[in-house]
Amino acid sequence: MEALAPRLIIVTAVLLASAAPARAELVQVQGGRGDALARRAGGAELVPELSIWRLDAAGLARLRRAGVVRVAEPERLLTKTALAAPATDPLVPTEWWRSAVGADRVDAPGPGKPITIVDSGLDITHPEFATRPNTILMNKQTTTDEDEDHGTEVASVIGAPNNGFGIVGVYPDAVLRAWDASPFGILNEGAAIQGIAEAAREGPGVINLSFGGEDADPLLDDAVMFAFRSGSLVVAAAGNEGLEGSPKGYPAAYPHVLTVGASNEAGRVASFSTLAPTVDLVAPGVAIPVAEPLAQDPSGYVQVPGTSFSAPLVAGATAWVWTERPDLDNTQLFEIMRRSAVDIGARGFDSASGYGLLDIPGALANSTPASDPQEPNEVPAEIEPHGLFPVGNAPLTRPGHLTASLAAHLDRSEDPVDLYRLWSPAREVLRVHAAGAVKMRLLRRAPRKTKAAALAVAKHGTVAYRNAAPHGAFVYVELRPVSRAVEYTLRITVARR
Repeated sequence: MEALAPRLIIVTAVLLASAAPARAELVQVQGGRGDALARRAGGAELVPELSIWRLDAAGLARLRRAGVVRVAEPERLLTKTALAAPATDPLVPTEWWRSAVGADRVDAPGPGKPITIVDSGLDITHPEFATRPNTILMNKQTTTDEDEDHGTEVASVIGAPNNGFGIVGVYPDAVLRAWDASPFGILNEGAAIQGIAEAAREGPGVINLSFGGEDADPLLDDAVMFAFRSGSLVVAAAGNEGLEGSPKGYPAAYPHVLTVGASNEAGRVASFSTLAPTVDLVAPGVAIPVAEPLAQDPSGYVQVPGTSFSAPLVAGATAWVWTERPDLDNTQLFEIMRRSAVDIGARGFDSASGYGLLDIPGALANSTPASDPQEPNEVPAEIEPHGLFPVGNAPLTRPGHLTASLAAHLDRSEDPVDLYRLWSPAREVLRVHAAGAVKMRLLRRAPRKTKAAALAVAKHGTVAYRNAAPHGAFVYVELRPVSRAVEYTLRITVARR
């Protein structure tokens, strides 16, 4: 295979989030009145601290007439000062996945959003990692036991650097954080839960979980929900039981987990990839070259199959997109990564490939979806103060603030329930109207239960409840999707009757 040709990339806008308008002007105005006039003229505020705006020619003329312009200049196109370094390590020609996911068509950024690998230890003596910058060991790492090669393999798929050795990962300059969850030579659930929580405490990032089992664990579920509430995005391998009946596996089956199946070189779902309604997308997972701990193989490299290696491709790509698009929150990023995938199975979503095959250029260019507020919010413990999280979700209405509106979305697998607190005033009627394909009920508040008694069920998109008690009380409104994925809006009002 021929070496990749160098490419000169033209940067066509200063901001990644939006392209500059035609004949745009960069303008610095006098603060206060100048900012107000720039906003009125339709300008885009770029640096509030410096009162720098982007305006069209007409807007600039208005500000000049008002005498508030300090500096004005045409917005220029910029070029990089150097060629992007092509991936040239010796085993790159064997990395067939690069073209499959578009990693060869766009340049990965420098260090940005971190990726935490919760797995067996990382062999920091390996040539891929011995001198790699931005590689953080979060606890003691061990790789000598027979089953302790997995973490090094996974890490190399994400972040093997372009250093002249072996392979190059999907995001070579990623900030890699390694948590060794195999203190006894094999992956340990308690250590994994601890690693997920520690990653979440470090701030929003991507967390890769290339492990799983058939037994649901509420503590593991809680750790994943804690990470999602903290702003991180959790990526998990779907499992390799496609030829064994595809039993449900965890953490892949939990809500708010970006679940990844495996594809092959033909662009189809690999035969071993677990089939499930929780699969969000697939990525290459057959004949993947990886770094191997030197204690396991003196050559330092092997080829492996499995969704364990599909997941880190998605995790690395997700951190790449988040680094390039830092204004996204985790709910928006979640949707972008799966909705930008290239459909390879039955039209639309299917349980084999989810929404399709990972497409990095597509994710970078995908339009920004609406944020999904207050997630996770499936059960009372996730929304009540001092429940699963120290601080609960703010109620949508409360005494003195009796009306509200909200837009959100639901997904049968990834976000099956939305639960919100509402204030029901004494001797008045609380009404909630929902626009969207949802089922809706009002429930009695039950902070310490997983299920609550129904007070009223919606008819024709509206549910009403009259609180006959002499005192007001909080209640829940519960929403569930009628179809696989829905968007909805809520409007809450209170009246005497």
